[in-house]
Amino acid sequence: VAPATLDGLLGVRGVIESDDEAASMETEAFARDLAEGVVRVVADLVEARRAEGRQLADIVTAQVDRIAALTQAAEDNPARKPEAVRARLAASIAALGGTNLDPERLHQEAMLLAGKADVREELDRLHAHVASARELLAAGGAIGRRLDFLAQEFGREANTLCAKANDISLSRIGLDLKAVVEQFREQVQNIE
Repeated sequence: VAPATLDGLLGVRGVIESDDEAASMETEAFARDLAEGVVRVVADLVEARRAEGRQLADIVTAQVDRIAALTQAAEDNPARKPEAVRARLAASIAALGGTNLDPERLHQEAMLLAGKADVREELDRLHAHVASARELLAAGGAIGRRLDFLAQEFGREANTLCAKANDISLSRIGLDLKAVVEQFREQVQNIE
């Protein structure tokens, strides 16, 4: 008889037995733990997204409030009044040495300049866009694309306001408005 080899011993029935039932129980326990872990991870992810969404809603709402306040400041700006335009025109003419001008003609020119610099339409649209943004934020849901569209509209109106500004104070309001609108647009990119 030849000496026993390892291969021969392992091949003898009963030397190594596989406990299929124990292995099956371990596999089931592992699968159960894995499934529970996945459920917890997904629940944590969903809650983290909700928390981020609440914080983002607060940020965007504050930006919409700031846009509304700047729009109101532009509307209330005394530089928009025809009298202010007339006074600036008179000061410019006086600085050029033209004091002999007809006051009626000066008034007509002031009215033309005031008409060109009138930002009433832009302010009305800004107010309407603010109302739309507030409605969307209150409605919730998938509003990211619509808010992105509003951000573009806010930007257009802010640009036009700056272009038509006939006074440094109105220009500053317009530039502040553009900055807030840009911040709003960046935040909106994170909304689903």
